[in-house]
Amino acid sequence: MRFPFALSAKIAGHIIKHKVRKTPKFAMVLQLEPLHTCNLTCTGCGRIREYSTSLKDMVPLEKCLAAAVDCDAPMVSICGGEPLIYPKIEELVAGLLEQKRIIYICTNGVFMRKKMRDYMAAVYSPEMEARLQELVKQELVTEKEAEVIRKPDAAAKSKLVIRPNKWMYWNVHVDGLEFTHDLIVEREGVFKECVAAIKMAKILGYQTATNTTVYKETDVKELDDMFAFLSSLNVDGHTISPGYEYDAAKKDMVKRLGKQPEDFFLTRKMTRQKFAKIEEWGKAFTIFGTPVYQEFLAGKRELTCTAWAIPTYNVKGWKAPCYLMTDGHYDGYQEMLTKVQWEKYGVVDGVARDPRCENCMVHCGYDPSGALGTNYQRGDNWKNFSYNFGAKPKPFAASVELTKRAFNGVSIGKGHLAEAKAAINSPRAAMNGAQSVFQRREEPHEHNGNGSCGSGDTSQRDELLARIAETRKVE
Repeated sequence: MRFPFALSAKIAGHIIKHKVRKTPKFAMVLQLEPLHTCNLTCTGCGRIREYSTSLKDMVPLEKCLAAAVDCDAPMVSICGGEPLIYPKIEELVAGLLEQKRIIYICTNGVFMRKKMRDYMAAVYSPEMEARLQELVKQELVTEKEAEVIRKPDAAAKSKLVIRPNKWMYWNVHVDGLEFTHDLIVEREGVFKECVAAIKMAKILGYQTATNTTVYKETDVKELDDMFAFLSSLNVDGHTISPGYEYDAAKKDMVKRLGKQPEDFFLTRKMTRQKFAKIEEWGKAFTIFGTPVYQEFLAGKRELTCTAWAIPTYNVKGWKAPCYLMTDGHYDGYQEMLTKVQWEKYGVVDGVARDPRCENCMVHCGYDPSGALGTNYQRGDNWKNFSYNFGAKPKPFAASVELTKRAFNGVSIGKGHLAEAKAAINSPRAAMNGAQSVFQRREEPHEHNGNGSCGSGDTSQRDELLARIAETRKVE
């Protein structure tokens, strides 16, 4: 089967139950943001600016669990911010599993290996030794870390941990191959860490998925290679969605980066061009979402937004009307359903009801539309059924050539800071003081699995790139 039977059956049963009851609006997936704190500053992420005054705030554990009960979605996507920074993440996962939810932990991958080492230390026994040795052999765990796992103290043994579970996925953010991904997350080495975390997760028996946002400059051939490479790692599934110019992201792009949003985000026409091959990808790889939504992305049909089916709950409450647009926050899910004038949003028959919706084709608004029968066409139910319950595509064959194409950035000395580093190391740049600036701003950070990836401060990158321009002027 393309997806585990138990998960597909649970979601299908949820839809049928509400269809029989004739429930007009109900939740399919809860986007739960327990915090907005993050260790990265990804280009295109509006959380940096929209919630700048509450980046240190967190939703109490009991409120997170109550929100899941309130909307009663069968699936919960724990996002943020970086959810693995949330101090009660283990308790949150355990609580949602107890509620019998399907869980996706949407992470940038930097802290994953640390959480999995915690798991290994808590449950270590001789039966785990073979897998631990394999992790050491592949340099996913150091010898020193392996010894700590083999000889955990009392605190490590009693720690609540995130264990492999058929109802849970690590959902790792991957926006392209190494150069592109590291550029978008604004820090070199993150792609390499994501791959290491995915490899470790698969060895330990975790389900893994990836989520990708496509932007204007994203090369379609690179997406082909990205899916093939991730498939070769035995990743269990992929979410892919177009990059959309919502207000908070536009403001961050202009104010923090000095870039114009139209140079980065997709229009509706561009989305259809970029996603012309989405149905081919859906057949070759395990793409999450319905074939109806894929047809919508490819420009073969229209859908009406159903943002209420994937609601967002965060530090301020239920965010409306959707994950990306904020016109208000509400105390309860039903209150939000009642008070929001849903007919004011979305695009109907090619006409935007709200100008902010004009270029949006994002999964959080339109993917549930394909599952719920919005704009139903004959044969849609069979398409969805055969897609979800059909055969899973075979993993793509791993190869040296494919791996080389994947690691096309900092691993081969061609990361997004390569030009800046070359500039500051030139004699002329040294005369201009660039080396001293670099030395003064350099932050210690590593990607050896201990979760350290710097503070998310982009001043080093920004100043280095500025120095490139200065050096060129002098030369």
